[in-house]
Amino acid sequence: MHPQEEEELMQSRLLHPLECFLFGEDPQEGLEKLKQGSTSSQLCGRVFKEGETVYSCRDCAIDPTCVLCMNCFQDSVHKSHRYKMHASSGGGFCDCGDVEAWKIGPCCSKHDPGADECVLEPELQERAEKLFRVLLCYIKDFLVWEENFELPAELQPRTKDNAYYCVLYNDEHHSYDHVIYTLQRSVNCDQAEAQTHTALIDKEGRRAVKRGTFRSCQQAKDLIRANSEHISLLPLRVEILTATVMAHQTFALRLGPWFQKIIGYSGAGIIVFILPCLISRLMLHDARMYKGARKIVHELIFCSMLMETEFKRLFAIEFTKHYKQLQKDFINDDHERSISITALSVQIFTVPTLARQLIEEGNVIKVIVDTVLELLREHLDDNNRFFFLGYSSDKFSRIQVIFHDLRYILISKPSVWTDELREQFLAGFKDFLGLLKCMQGMEEVKRQLGRHIAVEPEWEAGFTLQIQLRHILAMFQDWSSSNDELLLLAFKECHSVLMQCNNQPFHREATDYYMCKHILHVRPYKVSQEPVSIHLPISRLLAGKMTNILSSEWFTGSYDFTQLAELPLRCVVLAAQVSAEMWRRNGLSLVSQVYYYQDVKCRDEMYDKDVLMLQIAASKMDPNHFLMLILLRFELFEYFNGSCTSKDQDELRQWNRLTEEMLYLLIVVIGERYIPGVSQVTKEDVTVREVIHLLCIEPMAHSSLVKGLPENESHETGLESVITKVATFKKPGVSGHGLYEVKKERLMEFNPFFYHYSRSQHSKAEESQKKRKAQEGNDKALPPPLPPAFCPAFSNVVRLLCCDIIIHILRHVLQRAVEDRPVNWTEAMIQRALHLIGQALLEEKTQLEDSTVEEVTFDFSLKARKHGKSVFLLLYKIKALPSLEAQKDMVKWVLQMFEIVKCLREKSSPTVPMSMETKPEESAQDKEKAERKRKAEAAKLHRQKIMAQMSAMQKNFIESNKMLYDNMPESGTQGEPQRDMCIAIGPQRGSTIDDREVLTCILCQEEQEVAAQAPAMVLTACVQRSTVLTQCRGKIPPFRADGPGTLYPLYMPPELAVGTHTGSCGHVMHATCWQKYFEAVQNTTRNRLHAELIIDLENGEYLCPLCKSLCNTVVPLIPLEPLTFNYENAEIIGQHLTLPRWIQILSARIKGLNGIGNTGLCGEGQPDFRSILSYGVQEPKFSDSITEMLVVCATTVHRVGLKTAPNELCPRVPVMAWNTCAFTIQAIENILQEEDKPLFGSLQNRQLAGLKAIVQFSASQRLKSSQAVIQRHFTDMLGVLLPALSRKNTPSLLEVDCFHLLVGLVLSIPSLYQEEAVDLQPSAVSSAYNHLHIFHLVTMAHMLQVLLSSTDFPEVEAGEETEETRAAAEFHATVSQHTGRYKCFSSSCYLSAKKGIEPFLRCAALFFNCLTGVHPPEELFSTSGQMEALCSYLALPSNVFQLFQDHRDTVTPLLQRWCGSPAITKALKGKTQTVRYPRRRNRLMDLPEDYSALLNQASHFQCPKSTDDERKHPTLCLFCGAMLCSQSSCCLSQLDGEDVGACTAHAATCGAGVGMFLRIRECEIVLMASKTRGSTYPAPYLDDYGETDPHLGRGNPLHLCPERYRKLNQLWQQHCILEEIARSLEVVNVMFAFEWQML
Repeated sequence: MHPQEEEELMQSRLLHPLECFLFGEDPQEGLEKLKQGSTSSQLCGRVFKEGETVYSCRDCAIDPTCVLCMNCFQDSVHKSHRYKMHASSGGGFCDCGDVEAWKIGPCCSKHDPGADECVLEPELQERAEKLFRVLLCYIKDFLVWEENFELPAELQPRTKDNAYYCVLYNDEHHSYDHVIYTLQRSVNCDQAEAQTHTALIDKEGRRAVKRGTFRSCQQAKDLIRANSEHISLLPLRVEILTATVMAHQTFALRLGPWFQKIIGYSGAGIIVFILPCLISRLMLHDARMYKGARKIVHELIFCSMLMETEFKRLFAIEFTKHYKQLQKDFINDDHERSISITALSVQIFTVPTLARQLIEEGNVIKVIVDTVLELLREHLDDNNRFFFLGYSSDKFSRIQVIFHDLRYILISKPSVWTDELREQFLAGFKDFLGLLKCMQGMEEVKRQLGRHIAVEPEWEAGFTLQIQLRHILAMFQDWSSSNDELLLLAFKECHSVLMQCNNQPFHREATDYYMCKHILHVRPYKVSQEPVSIHLPISRLLAGKMTNILSSEWFTGSYDFTQLAELPLRCVVLAAQVSAEMWRRNGLSLVSQVYYYQDVKCRDEMYDKDVLMLQIAASKMDPNHFLMLILLRFELFEYFNGSCTSKDQDELRQWNRLTEEMLYLLIVVIGERYIPGVSQVTKEDVTVREVIHLLCIEPMAHSSLVKGLPENESHETGLESVITKVATFKKPGVSGHGLYEVKKERLMEFNPFFYHYSRSQHSKAEESQKKRKAQEGNDKALPPPLPPAFCPAFSNVVRLLCCDIIIHILRHVLQRAVEDRPVNWTEAMIQRALHLIGQALLEEKTQLEDSTVEEVTFDFSLKARKHGKSVFLLLYKIKALPSLEAQKDMVKWVLQMFEIVKCLREKSSPTVPMSMETKPEESAQDKEKAERKRKAEAAKLHRQKIMAQMSAMQKNFIESNKMLYDNMPESGTQGEPQRDMCIAIGPQRGSTIDDREVLTCILCQEEQEVAAQAPAMVLTACVQRSTVLTQCRGKIPPFRADGPGTLYPLYMPPELAVGTHTGSCGHVMHATCWQKYFEAVQNTTRNRLHAELIIDLENGEYLCPLCKSLCNTVVPLIPLEPLTFNYENAEIIGQHLTLPRWIQILSARIKGLNGIGNTGLCGEGQPDFRSILSYGVQEPKFSDSITEMLVVCATTVHRVGLKTAPNELCPRVPVMAWNTCAFTIQAIENILQEEDKPLFGSLQNRQLAGLKAIVQFSASQRLKSSQAVIQRHFTDMLGVLLPALSRKNTPSLLEVDCFHLLVGLVLSIPSLYQEEAVDLQPSAVSSAYNHLHIFHLVTMAHMLQVLLSSTDFPEVEAGEETEETRAAAEFHATVSQHTGRYKCFSSSCYLSAKKGIEPFLRCAALFFNCLTGVHPPEELFSTSGQMEALCSYLALPSNVFQLFQDHRDTVTPLLQRWCGSPAITKALKGKTQTVRYPRRRNRLMDLPEDYSALLNQASHFQCPKSTDDERKHPTLCLFCGAMLCSQSSCCLSQLDGEDVGACTAHAATCGAGVGMFLRIRECEIVLMASKTRGSTYPAPYLDDYGETDPHLGRGNPLHLCPERYRKLNQLWQQHCILEEIARSLEVVNVMFAFEWQML
């Protein structure tokens, strides 16, 4: 049965009776009443499909999961806010109308609140309850049906038929191809049928693949299972169901949308009373249902239970109750999460009131954490710690999703704490600590000695877990710190759990360690010898809590801070030892762990917290003891005590590296105070500092900055609020992106030892800051910035800077440098030591400035001057060391600081030599000024020298590249002698200068003059079909080479539907060099992977050796013969060769050639058919290689232009050469007009060189073809202008493009001068007359075209009648008389005709300039006043209408014949479409300024060939604006017998194979060149930070960048799309071929 009929029958026989029972009357009326009684819902509730664009507001959303659908967003206040857009993964719904989801603007204009609750009639409510209870049970039973269930008696059919179905179900393990293969082998279907089955199985979740008896279905089932089973794959799930059950299941599915329809009219109240009792059953069976059934159930839940607050609460409680079971089912299920019931957690857990209620009533935190622990239990080792060896990544990634739910629950912090909430939260927190306890100390590592590790240990799982917990840890911290009582309880709980952890215990008893008269009593532990773990979540959580608690007055109890600092210190030491390459034999896994430990993704809750715990310990411990502990754990205690020496280079190197790392740690512990709680800073201050340090590395794009900053739980970095304070924005150009540069005044905050720098970032930042200082003429010292003061609780940390041990350490380090034994010290050590000294002096200076000398106990400067070998003296010695030249400025700064501190202590002003005060500064400034002046003088001299060099190089370049400077207006003398003779054709034409071209071959670098008899020089070129100028986009006329009466290619239709363009990159080679290169390319490219994607070897493609442009032929360079024109001779001949006489001679010659010997053809007074030969001269001869290259080029143009097999003997070869010449000129004229550039002097050198070469090549084409063929072509073309010569299929004047006609006639007329025995060509004078008369005839024909095709003219006030308008009026009257179309002549008609003919004249000027080499008048080198200059250059009267009067006798009969053509009569009656002149100039279609408007357009896109609502890829053709459905099986079509996607098929008709598409959801341009070639290109949309956003990864608002769109337009109009694709493919190493044809 047809689906349509089946639908109608179901509606009438099944659903109609149900509706009748429900309403108790005619359903239509009942529904109408419901509709009137109900009001629109305040909630939108639109369920998102996969790939649909959704919007979130960064200013107003409570959390990032609050989203709006396209329609609600467009009508909401958020459109003007900072919004984000991204593609939905499907399954969520629109939060419009939910007041708990938005801070402001919860509703769009459509879903405004104020809707009253819909009240149903009691009878209707009662009937609905009865009916829906039964129907919902029916749906539930059949959707969770299993193979072995029995049908209840009442549902058994009256007559039993023995029909069964073999049903195949979807899974996510078997690939498409595997299922297709299995079906073909098992149920005897062909490939197309198997593909259909597979696509539907994937979409709907199941499909009946066979109908028959039970036995045949069983057989099919066994075969499917057998064929789909594999070593690593389970067989496909197949069931046999009776036809009756299948029918019931199909109806149950159909009831889902019916329920939605009823709810849509009445509101959810009609159904939700019954759903709660069934919801548990449906939930728990979710994983057993197939895709289609799940979707129906989820949509039913969405539109009913989740639309009402009370029922949402019931659903949430039920969901939490079964949470553990649902997650277990999901983990064992193989379907995506988007179609699992567990995905609904985001709808309930993110509602703040509901989340709190679930914590209080169902302790949801405990439930979620217990679920995770239970699912990860299998990974626990004997010590009850996680050990992830051999874990299943698929299962693990499903478990990770559960952490999202925990994050959702904690997303909004409660403002009011009830006792119940506090108690339940604490219970959940304890469970969470249980999870962290399993992570504390997991995956311990032990340093490998002797031999390299055999197997890399598993580490990714642990870090994945850490990344998932990162925000959750911060949220728990946030929640607990919002309530003082809770904070204390949580802290104690955390501390007691930490004390229970027994990982990495000490194996030896405590010992006393002595240094500088201080004793430390600790237990020994060597990180390099004993196990150590990087995972310490509890220690780190405690550090966070302790920071909050230390500042409060109720911090009591004594804690062993040595013990608390132990584990974090081991971790820092491990990172230092890995950096010192002591753990090389432990492989890459450890290097990766240390990298992530300090990386932006993890450092918040790892490295930063370890530093924080060390700062806490430093504030509470004796500073000397703290430093001794650090030296001990770094294994440098004995080294600094002087009790160990070594000669082992490796060991010494390790000690040096460890010393560097240890000093660095001290800098960090003392200097890193930008942590709320450690000092009085806000989160904003922290972000400001991060941004400054990132920008000190280099100017950065916004996206790079975002990547370098840690995100909070709402995926925000806080960058926008601070960026304007610290940086200035530099807008991007036509490519690249916008950059932020740090403001000068913020550079003083730069700290070279910023603790979030990686090693490479540290060196980059240091280098760039030193470079900047040098450019500014300052010293290169990078002193430590002044840090904010510690909070009182942490104020003791600064004592580390003035204790005995630090002085000892600094002395030790500096002493080693003074001894200057290279192996014992490094520059990095000294740099760090100087920084520490600087930190100490800054601290002392600050304290001295804030208090009296007596109160200040900080005495670093005093201790540093004590002893014989004091720090102060050692600094003086270091200053003189040549090996520390780079640190000289820093040492100087430190010594100045000593002086300042000394003066502050003595309350005196500093002495002169070390001064930093005002007066002596002046003398320093004078010195500085003198120094600057000297540098400026030197720089000036240097610049002059360089300019002189450049000038010489320029002259040299101009000499050696004369060709590139041809015809350039600036070349002065070139055009001087001919200035008064700037006429290209006719008896007044100017002369062709003898301009010899000497060019260099880019391959062999040898020079050669371009000469007719010399070996050929060739230009690289690319021939391609083009629709850039088409006037009928999308209609490429079918061309059949053997088709009778085909006008194209001999006559180009005026629509220019498809032309052949030949472009060149302007690079020259010897023909022989090119042939060798081409052969080499052919041989090497064949072996390259996917080479066919870049160049099509079969079609002669190659890349230009120099610029890598795509080429497919070469154009031989043919020199222009120098010519000094004989004006007297021309004048004499001119008296004979008037237009009528010229037409007679031509007609006679043509008739003579057509019927040689039949003199009767020539009437009385007709010239002899050989008389034309008297105007001939000997034709030139070309060298063999030039002749060969002419053939190569012409064959390519013919093959590409007509999409035919190469055939050099085809009569159409010369025609295609003339066509490509004409079309290329038209394309260039179009570009110049579009860009408003002058006709001459503004072309790029490559365009100019290419154009000249193509014109000369086309002109020489006749020498290689059969003269009879060319004579026939000439006759056929002339037949358009001279009806006496026309044949039956000669087109009318309105059916040809006049410029193509002009080029064809001018280039083919020399063939009339040839006979079998005589090779003549027209003399210069006769050529001039031929050109003149052909041009005049064609121009008059074109003017008639313009007049006939223009239908109406705007009325313009009649000006005074001039001679021009009189001539125009006369012409208009004559034409009106001949056509019988009398219209009033107005001056606008005259203006319109002039405007219409201008493009033709511009093209003609370009053509004759390249053909004859006559210099154009100066006026054509500017954009104004062109018409007169064009007319004079082309030997036309300045009033073009004067032509008709000058040649009245000749033209009048012609006009009559032209206008009398039946085709013209038809066109004038409006029966055929005519092209209007000037032709419409094509541009890429207009795009909206705001990208969301495009997304909106895409969201309403309906694929014409598809009825389902599956995700589509709407793709916009930028040539014509058509919206296509790309990458979808529904829109595949056949092209040349091959399946292709919608874009490829469209490009074939719209762009002759070339396409430019905007993939809207992906926000990227796709360039296409053929079925197999394409590339992506950035879309012309930028965000506010000047960056593109492919695939909407960042989701910022995007706006059209006109400059980039203009560049795309140029790319198309200049025919560079092919080149761009080849270039991008050449750059990207293609590993896997992308099937562009399927787009």
